[in-house]
Amino acid sequence: MGQDPKRVVETGYDRIAERYLGWMGEIRDDARIRVLGEVIAGLPERAAVLDLGCGAGIPCTAALAEHADVVGVDLSARQLELARARVPGARFVRADIGTVEFRRASFDAVTAFYSIAHLPRAEHGALFRRIAGWLRPGGRFAASLGSGNDAGAVDNWLGVPMYFSSYDAATNRRLLGEAGLEPMIDEVVALHEPEGPAVFQWVVAAKPFG
Repeated sequence: MGQDPKRVVETGYDRIAERYLGWMGEIRDDARIRVLGEVIAGLPERAAVLDLGCGAGIPCTAALAEHADVVGVDLSARQLELARARVPGARFVRADIGTVEFRRASFDAVTAFYSIAHLPRAEHGALFRRIAGWLRPGGRFAASLGSGNDAGAVDNWLGVPMYFSSYDAATNRRLLGEAGLEPMIDEVVALHEPEGPAVFQWVVAAKPFG
């Protein structure tokens, strides 16, 4: 591939940050809020949560910040500008979710909604293993994952080039299991974007105690 996928994602979201917010508001049947509720329901007092690919902080980072100390990570500087304005109580880090590092056992939950599909799929397994390391025992990882076998491509999306890459649902399950994360929710369902239906695998997986 001639283009750097991560540069494509960074530049693309810098260009469409405001447009993306409006577009997200038009999505119907989004399972994200329900899955996010499962995460929030399981949080202990004084919880720490990591939101990978936090974007502009709406709605997920903001909802999490009502219940926990939240760190949001995103590659797009413009998205983080919007997030800091909308969720002033959270801490934000500009970084690549594929390489960012945190201390082991430092979070009670990690979320990654609509972000991992922008990471080359060869990096997904390593990311899941790092997430498992960041979680405290009993902590939960919640994410939307691509469910199609896509080795990686740059497409025109919302008027800009954008990179997507994913494994099929069975491979995602295997990689999560190999990372030591135990499934609580695993559903492949469609939501309805303005352009038509899109299918994602929604997962909540826990780090075992002991």
